[in-house]
Formats: sequence, C-alpha cells, structure tokens
Amino acid sequence: MALFMPLVTLEQIEQARERIAGVAVRTGLYRLDLQHARGLGFTLPDDLPTIWLKAENEQPIGSFKLRGAYNKVASLTEDELARGVVAHSSGNHAQGVAYAAKVRGAKATIVMPEIAPRIKRDATASHGAEIVLVGPASSERIATADRIVRETGAVLVPPYDDDLIIAGQGTCGLEILEQLPEADLVLSPVSGGGLLSGIATAIKSSRTDVRVWGAEPELAGDAAESFRRREIVEWPGSQTSKTIADGLRTQSLAQRTYNHIVAYVDGILTVTEDEILEATRLLLTAAKMVAEPSGAVTLAAALFHAEELPASRNVVCVVSGGNLDPALRQELIEAES
Repeated sequence: MALFMPLVTLEQIEQARERIAGVAVRTGLYRLDLQHARGLGFTLPDDLPTIWLKAENEQPIGSFKLRGAYNKVASLTEDELARGVVAHSSGNHAQGVAYAAKVRGAKATIVMPEIAPRIKRDATASHGAEIVLVGPASSERIATADRIVRETGAVLVPPYDDDLIIAGQGTCGLEILEQLPEADLVLSPVSGGGLLSGIATAIKSSRTDVRVWGAEPELAGDAAESFRRREIVEWPGSQTSKTIADGLRTQSLAQRTYNHIVAYVDGILTVTEDEILEATRLLLTAAKMVAEPSGAVTLAAALFHAEELPASRNVVCVVSGGNLDPALRQELIEAES
C-alpha cells in the first residue's frame, strides 16, 4: 500500500521550467525514418506507428539529469550552497549535479560505483567534482552518500527521491506536448523513477488521453514487478548490475516515485539485452543519434514490443542520454546488420 505524500503538481513543473531556463536546453523531437532503417538491413515489423525521438542527449551533460539536478541545486540557499552538495549516481546524475554545482559555485562530492563507465567518471571529474568510488550496489552508494552528509553537513541531491528532482524531469514532458500535440503514447526509461514520474505527472496533468509507459531492462525489472504487484519490490544489486544499461541498475523505486507512477503511469514493460543493443545500434546508424543503452530502452520497447503497448499513431520515445562508451560505440558500428 502506497504511503501518502503529496504528489508534484503541474505548477511546480512550470516553476522548474523557469528555474532551469538558460542552463538545461529545450531538446529536439525527431521523427524516426523506419524505411531508412529497413533499407540499412534492420528487421522491423510492418505495422509500426510513427515513432518520434525526444533527444535528451542534446543536454549540455548528454542526459536529462541536468533538468532535475539544476532545479534542486538552484533552489538551495546561499548557506546550503556554501556547505556543498553530495550525490550518489552511476553516472548521469553525477554529471548533472557536478555541472549544476559548478554553475552555482558550490563544491560537489559524488559517490559512484567502480563499474561506472569511464566516460561518465571522467565527465563528472571534468566539472570539478570530488569522486568517491564504491561497489556496484545502489544501496552502497546511498549509504556512503548519507554518511558524507552526516560528517560534513553538505546537502544531499538525490537522483530521484525528491519533489524538485521530479519536477525538473517533468519539464521534458511539457516540451513533448508542445512539440507534438498529436502524441498519443509516450515511453520513458525507468530506474529509480524520477524521469517517468515527472513526465507522467506533466502529461497526465495536462492531457489525460495520452498514454505514458515506462521501459526498463529485463535484467533490472524491479519497477515492472513493483507496478504489477502494486508494492515496491527491491532487486539485489548483483542482479541489476548485469544489464548493459548502466543508468538503469537502481535496485528499487523510491516510495515517492512509486506513488507518482501508480497515480499516473499506464504500464511498464521490460526489454532484453539484445533488443537494447539493437535499438542503440539503430539510433547510431539509421538516426545518426548517439544514445547510450539506457536511453535506447524506449525505442527497444516501441520496436520489439508493440503488441504489448496500447494502439497508437504517434509514439514518443524519450532517449534519455547519449553518454555511450566509445568501445561499445565502435563495436556497434562494426556489427553486421
């Protein structure tokens, strides 16, 4: 049973949009040319709807995480900024908080797993953040960040369990409705649930006729199980760390994000590792869009699980990030169709 706590409002999301303007950007929405993809050798169903790509890889840090991170950090008082900020992240939230802290003149300490891609660790460090490395489990990252907060008095900037974070991510949903009023299905990646919560809140508060679904890896399918069972289910880090989608390895939803998802989301489905890689490769070669595996799960759902989704004419796939490991990028380019 969901514990009661107020849900983020449309007004809070509108306020977030004003707050992050000039730092986070309004990202593009592009139609995927399915015929071109087929011409390159991709085997796709014949009856797919029109698919649109919301390119969050166009953000300054290469992912949507800047929206929520900056909304949170920009809301801190001068005294709080002087104490510094702390975050725990597998990569993209780390960059978002480091970037936001740099803009606001605050020190950032980021707790990251040792298995985080080098490209994300280096990018976080490039913004001046101090990095603390721990094991692969998200529970270890959380415990370490909490300890640093207790010891230093710094302010925690959670990756998803915070109203300001959710409101910031919700600005992506506002943009989708403005860019494509005829959208009838929006797919968002889901891990801790901040992006899905924000997008679903923004869309359902404005247009109840638009369906919102989450997508996540089969190997880290805790959100889908939680949605199905109507209770928060936690998966072990040893399991969720198996997926190539490193940004979606969180072990469970937070109570706050779970409440938003139950209130506004229509469904959550899972995709296989092969489907994630094929969608990543299609984006890279057919759409000329650099997406990391975590950002490609929505396209994998639209392409390979259309029969599980509501009938629609215009599907928006949120491509949540583009911080693709260079070695994997080269491997995908060289792979045969």
